[in-house]
Amino acid sequence: MVSINNVTELIITGLFQDPEVQKVCFALFLPVYLATVLGNGLIVVTVNISKSLRSPMYIFLSSLSLVEICYSSTVVPKFITDLLARVKTISMKGCLAQIFFFHFFGVTEILLLTVMAYDRYVAICKPLYYTAIMSRSMCHHLVTGSWVGGFFHSIIQIFITIPLPFCGPNVIDHYFCDLHPLFKLACTDTFVVGVIMFVNSGLFSVFSFLFLVSSYVVILFNLRNHSAEGRRKALSTCASHIMVVVLFFGPAIFLYLRPASTYTEDKLVAVFYTVITPMLNPIIYTLRNAEVKNAVKKLWGKLVNSSVEQN
Repeated sequence: MVSINNVTELIITGLFQDPEVQKVCFALFLPVYLATVLGNGLIVVTVNISKSLRSPMYIFLSSLSLVEICYSSTVVPKFITDLLARVKTISMKGCLAQIFFFHFFGVTEILLLTVMAYDRYVAICKPLYYTAIMSRSMCHHLVTGSWVGGFFHSIIQIFITIPLPFCGPNVIDHYFCDLHPLFKLACTDTFVVGVIMFVNSGLFSVFSFLFLVSSYVVILFNLRNHSAEGRRKALSTCASHIMVVVLFFGPAIFLYLRPASTYTEDKLVAVFYTVITPMLNPIIYTLRNAEVKNAVKKLWGKLVNSSVEQN
């Protein structure tokens, strides 16, 4: 069947319709996005400059922060500018591009969180083999594999979306382009593609979440054999990972596990995982990690001293 596509531009309804409320949202979400970029960017710079943060855990943390910047930047800048626009539009090609990068970076983050859980498992459950297993080359392979996995996941999403016919209407009931609201505009039955998306996104998120939870259960079980100081340090690190996992997977599973035919869009949940969660990650990791906090303080001290000397 030949795909009929008369829609070249889409109208986005946005988060709220009241102009005054949109202005308040603009004043609220702009600082949040700037904090996301600056906070995660600071972690990336600190890990790559500081000589004390050379362990695999910090290589993965740096990669995760970079993904958070990209993930948030896929949606939030346009969302913020649209809050001040009377008519919110996006081209069909731009919509597909946003879907691709949104899922690309989202799944890359899931895989990186899985890699970080594996790193903690090896460090706590197999400490004598840690340096041999988590070599620097292995770390780079795991990071690269996460990006490649995110790419292939996202390509599948695009391949099932492009053939769909869109002949009108062209109004997306959301504040950014995603699969569920876009499928509602297709001029054909989307049950099959909805099932594919359910498997590719919903079940993938559930199984990844269950794997992560299982990993941390095994880790916590093995902590019984460690000293009190070892348990305290390990629990502090794992607690940060677990908080990030719950904040990321909770909304994702809630939104993508249900079939498209019975789906009711919840924009506020989407705001949480696209705008709020990326900002919280650097706060969670830095506040609970003394090494990162000390490295940030040293970096900040060097920048201040350099600025004073130049003046």
